[in-house]
Amino acid sequence: MIRLMLAGALLLGSFGLTAAQTTLRVGDQKGNAQAVMEAAGVLKDVPYKIEWKEFPAAAPLLEALSAGAIETGLVGDAPFTFAAASGAPVKAIAAIRQTREGLAILVPESSPIKSFADLRGKKIATGRGSIGHQLILAALEKNGWSASDVQIVFLAPSDAKIAYTQGSVDAWSTWEPYVSQEEVLFKSRRIITSEGLTPGLSFQVARPDAIRDKRAELTDFVRRLTAARAWSLSNVDSYAATWGRLMNIPATVPQNWLSRAKIRIAPIDDGVVADEQSTIDLYFRWGLIKQKLDAAEIVDRSFADAIAKAGL
Repeated sequence: MIRLMLAGALLLGSFGLTAAQTTLRVGDQKGNAQAVMEAAGVLKDVPYKIEWKEFPAAAPLLEALSAGAIETGLVGDAPFTFAAASGAPVKAIAAIRQTREGLAILVPESSPIKSFADLRGKKIATGRGSIGHQLILAALEKNGWSASDVQIVFLAPSDAKIAYTQGSVDAWSTWEPYVSQEEVLFKSRRIITSEGLTPGLSFQVARPDAIRDKRAELTDFVRRLTAARAWSLSNVDSYAATWGRLMNIPATVPQNWLSRAKIRIAPIDDGVVADEQSTIDLYFRWGLIKQKLDAAEIVDRSFADAIAKAGL
């Protein structure tokens, strides 16, 4: 709590008298940022208005950001790459690091499938350009398979859940909290995770015009989110309870997710840029993007100091 109080003191100093009149429109996925910030108590003295907008996945969040409906939000590195390659007005301003156990290919408890090798010729549901799609491609590449060795069925999470439950697909390549939801509530099995296959990187992204016009608000938001994530590492139960209440899902689901994820905010540094370049290169090799991007050009390092201070 002392850390959060000190962070709060730093945050307020960067605002003028007009900041209280501004609104920062924030895209969130499954209560992710909002839940941890509420649980950590860092939203009590925000000197501007936060307008939260909830999305089921990164793709619709990025569409809303591109259209100007939101100014910042949390997305995985794969959909971020997809959006940047399409010319969307988006920059990564902070990185989210976590373990890679929560990005996985799932099969039902009763499925005869035991490993990725058993998926040859089978149907795998995931979102086009999502981190689930990224995991499939990385696994195919590692095993020396071609795209035709599996049948990828592109579906939004809600539709993928239905297809998976009804047996219309054999497996589901997805991310948290969907992985924990399936494991805890329905006894699904992870047959492969992204460990050793993908960077396990997500980003807080923002529109370039918001970086220009609402820098103080974005800096403040990122500082608060960083402090909240640092708090959550030793307060999993409190965070899980808040998330479960917000999402109306049993707390055992976020408990499973958060206890192994160890989520933290990291500044955009050389390591982050290198990891993002590896995602770009993967998508380029598989033809999902037509031109090879330079990762350094789609990130903004100017928030690094604020993140470092808030994470102390």
